Amino acid sequence: MAEILNVLRNGSRYRPGAVAMADDYGVLTGSELVTRVAGLAAALRTLPQRIGLLGSNGTEWAVAQLAAWTAGKTVVPLPSFFSRLQLEHVMRDAGIDHVVATREAVNLAATLGIGVTPASAQSDDSFPEPIEAAGVIVYTSGTTGRPKGVCLGLQQIDWQVRALAEAIKATPNDSYLSVLPLALLLEIITAICVPVLVGAKTQFASGVAEAVGSGRVPDLLAAFERWRPSTAVLVPQLLSCWIGELEATGKRAPGSLRFVAVGGAGVSESLAATAWDLGIPVHEGYGLTECCSVVALNRPGQRRGGTVGLPLPGLDIAIERDEVIVRGPTIMDGYLHGSPAVGRWQTGDMGTLEPDGFLKVKGRKDSLIITASGRNISPEWVEAMVMSDPRVAACVALGHGLDHVRVLIVPSALGERWLMESPRAHVLLWLEQTCIDAPAYAVPKDFVVCPALQAKRLGLLRANGRIVRDAALTTYPALKLARRPAAA
Repeated sequence: MAEILNVLRNGSRYRPGAVAMADDYGVLTGSELVTRVAGLAAALRTLPQRIGLLGSNGTEWAVAQLAAWTAGKTVVPLPSFFSRLQLEHVMRDAGIDHVVATREAVNLAATLGIGVTPASAQSDDSFPEPIEAAGVIVYTSGTTGRPKGVCLGLQQIDWQVRALAEAIKATPNDSYLSVLPLALLLEIITAICVPVLVGAKTQFASGVAEAVGSGRVPDLLAAFERWRPSTAVLVPQLLSCWIGELEATGKRAPGSLRFVAVGGAGVSESLAATAWDLGIPVHEGYGLTECCSVVALNRPGQRRGGTVGLPLPGLDIAIERDEVIVRGPTIMDGYLHGSPAVGRWQTGDMGTLEPDGFLKVKGRKDSLIITASGRNISPEWVEAMVMSDPRVAACVALGHGLDHVRVLIVPSALGERWLMESPRAHVLLWLEQTCIDAPAYAVPKDFVVCPALQAKRLGLLRANGRIVRDAALTTYPALKLARRPAAA
């Protein structure tokens, strides 16, 4: 039996009366969580083997996720901020004809023309014996655009959870603040699975996660001050946003924090250094959905700036022709409708391994910029430096075949006015200063600014807030012609 379901079933990890999960609607103690999961699992047993999970971050989503696995179901996460077309595509591709919906999503689910079970449903039956056929199908667009379903069994998830809990030294004393959407595999693992495994608490900042998923600016400063967690996971964009809030108010991060993981994109060394100066214990990591999330991670007391840390014990990382290759028990079963995976994954990421095992990731092989002068530049490296400024929400570096690098910038709410109205020479000087650690040939010599609303309208932004590189490449010339920066 998967260890996470075993400890949940016997409730042995939670101290008597200890809070396991909390959100805007209330709290669940460890014993209440076990009861809720058992009741919903019994109610889900007669549903199809593959079901959708639709809704917002909170205890209902967590209960439904655990109950579905206990009932032997494969879960397809469906975030409430997806457009109807996105939802219909995923349900059609995955063959979903029944969803479990949280309270916020029940009305939406009812319009989809399929079966709906509220996440609050309960049966009086006893805790069913877990069925090992459980799993998850997570849709990821990767770098090719069209979403693909990554198929993972509970065995991969269970291995990942145990290895990650050990790596970050998770204990029952931890309090995790969940600010990323639960539709992300990493957040399912870190907000639900790891705390359940060790008997720790999770606080769901539901409004923050909804803002993140919808592309709005979240109030991270207030969330961290209110709940004062010990652990959290962020993407670089959110880290930059939080740093901007702290610097604007002259405040520091809560002293309760001991570990904040940051991944999903490159983190510049200057951004990480600023975070540490402000009391944010940043630990960079690296992972892929195809490898069941985390592959390498900087650990507490074992961090090296400029790297993404050491591989999780049991995973083998090799560099073949500059590409990161991962082998181990967390490799996905395969893409839905695709061929089975074979325990080895060519990540498509370029990287190097230091002699003592620390991994450096340099960017995507398929996005490498080769300038007209023959210089090779990883765009992710440039993008991380530009995005270290909280005035930038998203950035993409272009320049393949040209004699210079250019960047398309989507400003944050904090920086939109400055970036849109500043003289061109001022922005170019700012880019030069921001990219001071880059060689001259990698410093952007041209730029265009595209407000977030326009970027969404043009299809430039993914659901996670990152820019679609191919779309930026084709859109840049038109944006450049339409937007003439003010004269210096």
